[in-house]
This record gives sequence, structure tokens and C-alpha cells, in this order.
Amino acid sequence: MSDTTISLSDSSVLLSIQNGIARITLNRPDKLNSFTAQMHEAMREAMTHVEKQTPRVLVITGAGRGFCAGQDLSARVAKPGQARVDLGESIEKNYGPLVKRLRALPMPVVVGVNGVAAGAGANLALAGDIVIARESAGFIEPFCRLGLLPDTGGTYALPRLVGSARAMGMALLGEKISARKAEQWGLIWECVADDAFEDRLNELAQHFSTAPTKGLAAAKHALNQSLGHTLAEQLDLERDLMRDLGYSDDYAEGVAAFMEKRTPVFKGR
Repeated sequence: MSDTTISLSDSSVLLSIQNGIARITLNRPDKLNSFTAQMHEAMREAMTHVEKQTPRVLVITGAGRGFCAGQDLSARVAKPGQARVDLGESIEKNYGPLVKRLRALPMPVVVGVNGVAAGAGANLALAGDIVIARESAGFIEPFCRLGLLPDTGGTYALPRLVGSARAMGMALLGEKISARKAEQWGLIWECVADDAFEDRLNELAQHFSTAPTKGLAAAKHALNQSLGHTLAEQLDLERDLMRDLGYSDDYAEGVAAFMEKRTPVFKGR
């Protein structure tokens, strides 16, 4: 795959695709990368490029000292003569579709939480498949302070990741959860020392860029489906996916490399 830096409609989102690695950077560092309508539009464009070019891995991180502070509330002020703002419209148009697209990508999504992840920003991070966080980062569900509930898939992800009691505490108290505690709770995969964070993020990106992508996509799909399946339904899905993977080039290469005692060269097919 050729090296590409892709221009989007708004500089609040940066996208590059290089050597099978797609990188999306949320780029409003002066506003802790909080979302605006323009930023959502740029994210839709970025996701379309990723879906069309099918790299081997997508990495998402933030510019500056924060990952994402969620919605830019200055964009939520009611217009003159308008008593209320329809918050459901933004979920339906922006946040909901974004989470669905991330979950459906046929590749690993690695999220590098480089700083505070709050509100929709925290739950966007949790839509990733492998989430690592800088030790100085933190996760906050501040919706309760505004009379709201955790959106962007928060009410779905939190109880599944940390259990009902901790999910309820995060949602109803809105207290900051450190990256170290997030790792201990199982909210994220790994908490990384600040000075090792970028190297670890790049290490993961490089790993997945040469991994058997087709198999990883199937594992991702199966695990996501398991949340709503009975055991019998999940066993049937495993059978169907394994049947397909057994005919893949990567499986043949993996077996050949094992027999020949060499490192496999996967093509993601």
C-alpha cells in the first residue's frame, strides 16, 4: 500500500495511511480535541477513506495534552428563539454511526489515549479493540453533572467492560478514573508510562500491520456478536468463520511457516 496523507474538509481531523497503518489524529488541541459539527464531518470522511482503502490496522489518538474532551458544549448553545437543543439528533447523526463504523471495521482499531478522555471522548476510545493509555491520562463520564447519561455507546460498553457496580459509579458520580485504575478494572488493555507511550503505540501499529488481518477481523466480529448470542448461536458462528478462515491464504502461510520453522509473512488475505 502506498504512503498517503489525505486532506479532509477540516483540519480538526488528520488522516494518514502508510505501510498498511491508518492513523486518525483528533486535532483541536487548544480545545482538548472536543467535537464540533465540522470535526464530525471530517471524521466521516476519514472513516470512508479507511473503509475503502482497507489498511491492516487503524490507530486513533489525539493531538496535544488531551485525547478528547467529548462534545464542544459551546456548539450546543440554543439558537435565538430556540428553547431547547435536540441532543438525540447528534447521537443519531454523529456519535452513533461513528461507533458502529469503528466496531464494524474488518481490522483492529488501536486507540492511544494520550491525555484526558471525557464524555463522548472516553466512550469513543472504548469503541476501539485495543485501548492503551498514557499513565497521566484519565477517563471521566461527566454526563451526570449536566443531567445527562453516558452516550456514544457508554451505557453499552461500561457494564460489559467493568461490571454493573463500577459502571454505575462512573455514570452516577462522574469521578475521574486514572489510567492505572482503568487498566486494573479492565476498562482498557494497558496503562503505559508517559515516556514509553508513543513507542508502545507504534509497536502495536507495526505488529498489526503484518498480522493475519482476516483472522483478526473474524475474531473481532465473533467477540462482538457473542454479547447477544446464546452458546449454541456462538458455536454456529465460530464454525462458519473457521470454515472460511481455513481456506484463507494467511492460514496456509501460517501452517507452512510453522512446519518450516520460519516467521510467517501474512498478507491479510
